[in-house]
Amino acid sequence: MKLRFFLFFLCIPFIFFAQIKHGLRDYTGRHIIPRGFVVNTNDHKGEVFFDSDDYARMVRMGANTQVIRLELGKLSNFPGGQLEPNYLKKLDTLVDLGRQHGIKTVFKMTVYGVDKFIWEEFWLNNKGEYKTYIDAWKVIWNRYSKNNSVLGYDVVNEPRKLTMDISYDDLTRKYLIPLYQKIIDESQKINANKMILFQSIFMNKGEKIDNNQYSEIKAPINRKNIIFAPHIYQNNIDLIKRNMDRFDKESDMLNTPILIGEWGFPTFATTDTLIDGKLGQLKYRELYIRTAEVFDRMGVGSIKAWFLGNRSMQHFLPGGSSTWSIFSDSTDAGTVERKYITDVISRPFPQAIAGDIQSFFFNHATRTLDIKIKPDNSKGASKVFIGANRHYPDGFSIIIDEQSILYFNPLKNTGLEIYKIAKDIDPTDFIWDANSQKLIVLKWPKNKEEVNIKIVPGLRNYE
Repeated sequence: MKLRFFLFFLCIPFIFFAQIKHGLRDYTGRHIIPRGFVVNTNDHKGEVFFDSDDYARMVRMGANTQVIRLELGKLSNFPGGQLEPNYLKKLDTLVDLGRQHGIKTVFKMTVYGVDKFIWEEFWLNNKGEYKTYIDAWKVIWNRYSKNNSVLGYDVVNEPRKLTMDISYDDLTRKYLIPLYQKIIDESQKINANKMILFQSIFMNKGEKIDNNQYSEIKAPINRKNIIFAPHIYQNNIDLIKRNMDRFDKESDMLNTPILIGEWGFPTFATTDTLIDGKLGQLKYRELYIRTAEVFDRMGVGSIKAWFLGNRSMQHFLPGGSSTWSIFSDSTDAGTVERKYITDVISRPFPQAIAGDIQSFFFNHATRTLDIKIKPDNSKGASKVFIGANRHYPDGFSIIIDEQSILYFNPLKNTGLEIYKIAKDIDPTDFIWDANSQKLIVLKWPKNKEEVNIKIVPGLRNYE
């Protein structure tokens, strides 16, 4: 077992032992698995707007984290850009909607909205581009420095080399890492306890390694309060684990946990109409399941792009029109799920555990969630996302250490019932919240070094 830095979800660094090395910690010390969606402020058709119902839908899909995609053109003085006060008010609304629904916020800067962003010129910094870029971030840092619902900042989204005459290793060593260090240092002057998320170089088309579009970081950043946030859009099932193993090796060298900043290969327009075939829904479901299995065995959090309807499609893949939107409505905020992917995205998992998560895994074939923890009741209540409305319409049973069974009967919808209970468990400590689709545990059994929890379909189900 390795000694690793574990980062407080509300921004306090801490060193801890646990088998899941990529978990985060909140301000009480609970073990947190962040999961959620990229929330766009615009799409190719214009501005995007969300309301409280959209955030309630996120929660019922397992979200406890949102990544708001910032537009550089509305925050900076790059050519064509300017600071727009109404845009800041819109960001305030999204952060507050998240807070009201128990969702933490990460901001991610994109280079959209300026007349032209030339990466080759940006890296050389001949016209003070770094300062202009950091000044845009300072608007956000100052505005949210005391907002506890803001977790941190993903500071450079998918940095590029393009035509620059330099290797990816040299670009990373000579330009990217020093820029990260400069951004982190400037950020921590304003909000030292916020997390900084960072990515590697997005390689040019045709220059993938193991079908991985992101180059490897081979030198440490040597800063605190950082999270490695790689993207993975892998469509080759055989390479998913290999790509994630490489990220895992990088995180060891960087001495920081992983939070997958974006994932999920885009779906095609034809996928919505096909069951079989290379672009069919069965193929996508398998691809997403295999990716989710690797994530869960590693214990990494993950953010899915995008929490959007389908007003427009992309046109850059050989399979035709495609999208990352998880809804198929022709509106900005959708409700018609692409079920072949959303049921995988919204799988059960331990969201927040008072103590240490040793392991967890959701078996899609049996609809069984296995969790192993070392509880610490001094840390507060625990939350397990179950998603019974989509995964357990036949009800579910909670099995604790093979000694206690509580179950939920959807025909009664009256809360949890007892099949059998150990003497050291108070059944009133286990609460089913149908609105958020979560199991809330106020207290775990006392004097337990290890607790095994199993969620299975059906009533009083035990083998």
